[in-house]
Amino acid sequence: MRIIALIKQVPDMEKVKFDREKGVVDRKSAGTEINPFDLNALEAAVQIKENIGAEVIAISMGPQSADSALREAISRGADRGILLSDRKFGGSDVKATAYTIAAGIKQIGKFDLIFAGIQTVDGDTGQVGSEVAEFLDIPHICFVEKINEVDDDSITVTTDIWDGIFIEKMKLPGLITVTKDINSPRLPAFKDKMSARKADIPVWGLDILKDYLDENGTGLKGSATMVKKIEVPAAVHREGKLWRDNLDTAVDEFIDIMIENKVMEVK
Repeated sequence: MRIIALIKQVPDMEKVKFDREKGVVDRKSAGTEINPFDLNALEAAVQIKENIGAEVIAISMGPQSADSALREAISRGADRGILLSDRKFGGSDVKATAYTIAAGIKQIGKFDLIFAGIQTVDGDTGQVGSEVAEFLDIPHICFVEKINEVDDDSITVTTDIWDGIFIEKMKLPGLITVTKDINSPRLPAFKDKMSARKADIPVWGLDILKDYLDENGTGLKGSATMVKKIEVPAAVHREGKLWRDNLDTAVDEFIDIMIENKVMEVK
């Protein structure tokens, strides 16, 4: 079995700044890490590898520096990593990103399962995984919180969508996106981190993916959407009031506040 795990290197969202003029995240303004949901996806793939045997390939689209995320994925159990990187991929929205990733997967060849996090903490759209499946013309299941059974032909999972819990079965090849509830990602051992530093991370650009990729579908050219404006909302602080002396006055003031804020009404 061959499993592909989609990995994205994201900025530390607690520290990152935004370029309001260009409508993009200033990725150089903060440190980077693997998208947390993608760590859950990778862990799910590695657990299947350990249980029934599989090759796990981590694939990421990003700048050259994203090879560090792939090395970390290898230290956490992936067998190898592939980086999709080209200046012409820059500025991709979810559609162009999914199109490029799907081309990279086609270049890899035969696969059985693709794992992805349900969303990324920088874009937060929750669309790329499903769009990759559509470009590959394979079935997909979203919001997976438990893997019940997997074999060479199918996978059975539990999903939590809105107020419903569902058990779904999908024929392979297919793609699933996972939530943080599916597992607790392992921490890499020191020896595995050291070994991953020596791993060869091939970089595939437009020239390598040309059989599966039209340049007009990549980067800004291939993006169907664009961010026109970024607004960072002001921090909201909880307000409170403390009464210490007159209880009757406190009750009257409390009721007035509830009525003013339409929390309650007096008939």
